[in-house]
Amino acid sequence: MEERGQGQGQGWMPELRAGRPAVRGAGRTAVPGWKALLWLVVAALPLPCQGQAPLQSPQDIQVDVVNTNFTLRWSHPGGEPGVTFSAEYKWSEGTGTGWQELPGCQNVPGPECDFSSAVSEYYDTHWVRVRAQRGEQVSPWSRVLEMVPDHEAKIGPPGMELQPTNGDIKIKISPPEANQGKKMWLNDLSFKYNLVFWENSSNSQPRSKNIFPVDTVGDLAPDTTYCFKVQANLPTEGKEGLFSPVRCVRTTQKVNDLLCATNLRVLGLNMEFHLHWDNQYKQPVSYNVQYLIGYLKRLNEDYSGKWVAVPGCGNVTGTRCNVSSAITTTGFYYLRVQARGGHNRSCLSTEVKVDPLRTNEIGPPGLKVDISDTLLHIQISPPGGPEGEVMRNNYVLSYRILYWRNSSSDEEAKVKETKQTVATIPDLAPETLYCVKAQAFSEAYNKSSVYSQEECIQTPGAKAFPLIILATFMAALFAVLLVALPLVFVLYKAYSKIKYVFFPSCQPPLNIEGFGGQLCTSPYLPAPEEPVENYSVIDSMITYEGNQIDCKDYKHSNQSSRDSGNYSNDDNTSGSKGSAETLGKEIV
Repeated sequence: MEERGQGQGQGWMPELRAGRPAVRGAGRTAVPGWKALLWLVVAALPLPCQGQAPLQSPQDIQVDVVNTNFTLRWSHPGGEPGVTFSAEYKWSEGTGTGWQELPGCQNVPGPECDFSSAVSEYYDTHWVRVRAQRGEQVSPWSRVLEMVPDHEAKIGPPGMELQPTNGDIKIKISPPEANQGKKMWLNDLSFKYNLVFWENSSNSQPRSKNIFPVDTVGDLAPDTTYCFKVQANLPTEGKEGLFSPVRCVRTTQKVNDLLCATNLRVLGLNMEFHLHWDNQYKQPVSYNVQYLIGYLKRLNEDYSGKWVAVPGCGNVTGTRCNVSSAITTTGFYYLRVQARGGHNRSCLSTEVKVDPLRTNEIGPPGLKVDISDTLLHIQISPPGGPEGEVMRNNYVLSYRILYWRNSSSDEEAKVKETKQTVATIPDLAPETLYCVKAQAFSEAYNKSSVYSQEECIQTPGAKAFPLIILATFMAALFAVLLVALPLVFVLYKAYSKIKYVFFPSCQPPLNIEGFGGQLCTSPYLPAPEEPVENYSVIDSMITYEGNQIDCKDYKHSNQSSRDSGNYSNDDNTSGSKGSAETLGKEIV
């Protein structure tokens, strides 16, 4: 990227040299005598730069940027008198691509120049070069310097005002570019201020602290001169500013008012915050607790009128108050106590800072244990219990579990860490009492709770699994048999009865002659009754004609008796039998 120029002071020499041959060639070219004499005189004169060394280019080109103030510096070897310097520049977004004269850096006699008015684009790339000149003689251009103003810029010193008050020093800081139209740093609220102060004595050691634009420096010796200086930093960009000029001020005597609350401290547990203080006053006194949102202290203005009363903490006669209603998990806060005594006297305490997630302490978690065979099941509930949602939402909690055998031997406890609220510990010894306790901790905030209360549980005895399987099988088999055998017996009896009723093994006789065999009766099916016809053999129906007997009526009667099959009663039967026998005898 280097560009080198040629000296312009020697541009007339070729013309003189070109004229010399014309004098030498006078024999060939007709030249008037007076002109030839003039050429001889001019040729005999020394050249303007004859015997002088050429100008060298400027070296060590650099740009110093403080806020929006731009200074170009360089060095030049030799230090010849009468040498001046000029610079040119161009930038990436500028109109055209050529070099332009750098305003404020033309014909500068010294090794630096201010070109603040030439730069308005602080995020664009700029190129700068310089050369030396003496009269008509110029040097080659220097190396080209490339720079981005925003990268090269340094933070200038801030303004500072000091005021002694009641043994303390009240300090007010103004941003580095306060009241300026052009600004390199657009957001004044992004500055962090570092204050360095020391006693104005020979053996004093400097102290430093981060302060707000409006702040108070306490813990100083009375009637002592202290010196201060401050710088503005941009931690997000890794830039440290320049210190302001040193200013010194003398402290005053501090008045110790017993009415004021002292030793303010905030105790927080599971996002419940309580402010405590000490009372030195022997007379009746009431207290009002006030808070200030920390963001207001970052503004470059007075915040003294922006304190707000904490709800529920007015006219407190004790030395503590619950301030949880005024504190959320976002940002940070400041608390102070205003004491009021008799005769309308009042006194404001010093301030105490509350960063909720750092001030808060983590309580112990809840713990439940259960056992199954050789596994220990642990259920953890986050600190704060069911109402501890704020804790769960703002902390990434892990849990450290300690478990050990509760035996006479001093066995070392084992540790298990988990991010879950459920954990399982395997390989437990049977018939052993195990004890467990848990702790919650946050790695991000380097905080941990105390351990929870111990929970102990007994593991069951060893089990013979083959015997258990066999016993289970036998019990199942016995149960099946116990149910199946009565069912089979009932089904068998039902089948027998049905078969006996509907399918008997003997058949009823077809006629009366079959009654000589075994009777077939059923207790469930009634036998049908057949109508019985009573008849008798009338003797008068038999006629005798000579020695021939007409047996038609007998045969007919006998056939009828065969067909009837039954007799209605025993008397008829016996009578019939007698008549038959008598008839037989008569026939014979």
